[in-house]
Amino acid sequence: MRLSLTFALLAIIAMITSSARADDVQIARGKYLATIGDCIDCHTPGYFFGKPDMTRYLGGSDVGFQVGDLGVFVGPNLTPDKETGLGAWTPEQIATALTTGVRPDGRILAPIMPWRALANMTNPDVLALVAYLRSLPPVSHKVPGPFGMTEVPSVAVMKIVPPAEAAPHN
Repeated sequence: MRLSLTFALLAIIAMITSSARADDVQIARGKYLATIGDCIDCHTPGYFFGKPDMTRYLGGSDVGFQVGDLGVFVGPNLTPDKETGLGAWTPEQIATALTTGVRPDGRILAPIMPWRALANMTNPDVLALVAYLRSLPPVSHKVPGPFGMTEVPSVAVMKIVPPAEAAPHN
């Protein structure tokens, strides 16, 4: 009896260890995808000023993007902070936002967010990216906005300018 109990405990420990290793592999894949996808650019404070604040990595930007006549959008906090980040979102809600551009509250993500490209990821890659985001240390940082065209943004703004407007006028 004791020997079979010992084997049962060893089997359970092996399953837990194997599961933890699988989680580590999935999170590592998600980190790789977040890195090559340049999530840091739009979602880490200080990045656009040449000094990314790595203590608030993916904790929400301090720069907004003016997109046409839609307004100014600031890259939100992607960490699992329950109040200011994705901590109250389910993994399915995060995956849906990443691949369809629709938040749990029904709002559409700003056009600057490349969800159309992310929609081409495989399901395992989407799950890996979600697992990685959920593994980050929570950062308490509520980004301002979005700002409508008549509102004054409280952050620095990068303006997306169509080619005709950007061309020198003679």
